Amino acid sequence: MSFHSNFQSDRCPGAITGNPLAGLTEKVCIQAEKIFDACIKQTQLENYVLTLTDLTPEGPTYPLTFISARSLSAEATVSNLNIERQPDKPCARVQATVSVPVEVLYTDAAGVDGSATATVSITQDVLLFVPAPSIMPYTVRAVASVVAPEAVFNAADNTFTASLCVTVILKIAMPVELLVPTYGYCAIPPCQEYSQEVCAGFFELPLYPQGGRGGGCCK
Repeated sequence: MSFHSNFQSDRCPGAITGNPLAGLTEKVCIQAEKIFDACIKQTQLENYVLTLTDLTPEGPTYPLTFISARSLSAEATVSNLNIERQPDKPCARVQATVSVPVEVLYTDAAGVDGSATATVSITQDVLLFVPAPSIMPYTVRAVASVVAPEAVFNAADNTFTASLCVTVILKIAMPVELLVPTYGYCAIPPCQEYSQEVCAGFFELPLYPQGGRGGGCCK
């Protein structure tokens, strides 16, 4: 059992009565990351050069045959950040470079499978809402996903030239303390132990044969 399967109507009376205030027990202060604004950009990059580092195992036999490449983490690094507020508008021009680490899988000329890392950098130039100046600063964060469906090996410098499918989400975020109404504490359900049930089919058999005759041959 988990939170996902542990919904009970008495924990959220407002869902039954139609009154969102029904069943509220208190107001609490929680720490959270507030997202003031965010946008998503999906693009296809052609002829992007992947420079390989941290090759494993070391010293592969060239040339390399491309297998796949993709980002292994959603977190991306934001650099070269420039924010330009627009006159008489709540939005600001946000310019940044978003860098995403990717893992590249390949097979070398000796048939040995290997992997390497590379970095994909994407320039962002977008409009986002930026909050007014305050004591607590906001930050510009990015999450991203990169997949390379195909790539060609460059023997001149031991790189891959790839076609990339890139998704970048840029966020204006700030850690804040929010006052929210609650229905009280969550009820923690007991864990359901995993068992492989290797004997389940055997134990479901009847103890003795069913429907058979005894005392002689079938007639």
